[in-house]
Amino acid sequence: MRGPVRGRAPAACKGGNKSIRFAGEGKAVKRITSFAAAAASVVAAIAAAVWLAVPAGASPASPAVSGTEKFQIMSTSATSSTSSVIARGVVTAGGVDHSGSKVDTLVFPKGSFKVAHTGPATQTLNPKTCLLTVTGNGTYKISGGTGAYATITGSGTYTLSILAILPKSGGKCSTTMPPTTFQQIIKASGPVSL
Repeated sequence: MRGPVRGRAPAACKGGNKSIRFAGEGKAVKRITSFAAAAASVVAAIAAAVWLAVPAGASPASPAVSGTEKFQIMSTSATSSTSSVIARGVVTAGGVDHSGSKVDTLVFPKGSFKVAHTGPATQTLNPKTCLLTVTGNGTYKISGGTGAYATITGSGTYTLSILAILPKSGGKCSTTMPPTTFQQIIKASGPVSL
């Protein structure tokens, strides 16, 4: 019976895992099993040290994460106090914006936080078509986090765009009745730390 060609995988293992013969070599190459045993001992010692250093019921603190956060808030209802929000960046999640006149609360599956906002807006109304256009921009500040966002802080700028078709009443655009069609988009961006 002929052995394998030189340079190929081992032909046979002799003596368990202690030696390997290669065709044409004529001598055994010893494995270094003591190195693997030493490495396993070091890993076990490190794991034990970490386990002893963390109090029962606690987990090691996660390092703070910083970066740019972008939000997009959309609504198609002029009468609802909630809108859809998508955050992407340090926080990437979809949720609900509970709007307020000066402070909104953004609620996501893993927690929530408050967004205080300020800034001017201008509006124009076309009396023939009843198209209402609102544009604005301003600044915001994030605080009051809960859950996974308990330590969140940040600030930034936003833009606001609203398009609405107002209903007609008596041949004129009504500003007292809800719009027949409404679209609001808010885009915000700025640095956050979590």
